[in-house]
Amino acid sequence: MTSALLSISPLAAGSPAKRATRRVLPGFNLTLGYTLFYLSLIVLIPLSALLSKTFTLTWVEFWAAVASPRVLASYRLTFGASFMAALVNVFFGLLLAWVLVRYRFPGKKIIDALVDLPFALPTAVAGISLTALLAGNGWIGQYLEPQGIQLAFNRNGIVIALIFISLPFVVRTVQPVLEDFEKELEEAATCLGASRWQTFRYVIFPSIAPALLTGFAMAFARAIGEYGSVIFIAGNMPMVSEITPLIIIGKLEQYDYAGATAVATVMLALSFVMLLVINALQSWQRRRAGGKS
Repeated sequence: MTSALLSISPLAAGSPAKRATRRVLPGFNLTLGYTLFYLSLIVLIPLSALLSKTFTLTWVEFWAAVASPRVLASYRLTFGASFMAALVNVFFGLLLAWVLVRYRFPGKKIIDALVDLPFALPTAVAGISLTALLAGNGWIGQYLEPQGIQLAFNRNGIVIALIFISLPFVVRTVQPVLEDFEKELEEAATCLGASRWQTFRYVIFPSIAPALLTGFAMAFARAIGEYGSVIFIAGNMPMVSEITPLIIIGKLEQYDYAGATAVATVMLALSFVMLLVINALQSWQRRRAGGKS
């Protein structure tokens, strides 16, 4: 009877090796081919066009386009402000994710939904809103500027705008890790006499550190390429508050396409190197955590 059932069961058809290789999606060759095609169409071909346009410049022309004092100042501002914004969001994003996961309070779902607002809000609207709040005649700026605190039309405004648009990346990366964290480990540490700080430092933090690094990398990468929310609050003063994306837009408006792609290539290379370093740190952190466990 058992052999008869096995003979008519569709799961029993074929050898065990064939059953093991069955997949829900189509075969490896088809899915890999579609993946490479889609990746090439969306990412590789545009980047190849960027590099090919840059290669039309001689070395002297390329260096003049990417290493002028104005462009170098924009590099320092863009990467420095992006790093600062991502660093601030690592702390406050972790705090916000912790509150959303560990506590229950009225309006929690509303606050949780507001975290995603920078994703849905057009960046230009975010820039205009921040300017209306922080400018000298804004709701907040009118009280700060008489005290000598200017948050709009300078580097401070750029950092604030980048913090606003990159916050969700840290929160949404850390939040699932905190939800899956085993609270029994905290209870065991408490029973063994560990303080709250020791429990966080030696039990919780090693588990969420890779997620924090991932959130930092995503927030940093998002902030580097931000344009819409920054130009309204930055002031866009050359050598002072001019970001690199604005330099690229200016070159395009002057029909200097090769110069624009040259600056964009440098931005691409620097971003890739920094993300590579961050990914290496993530791998090291995972190996270290695995070795300790």
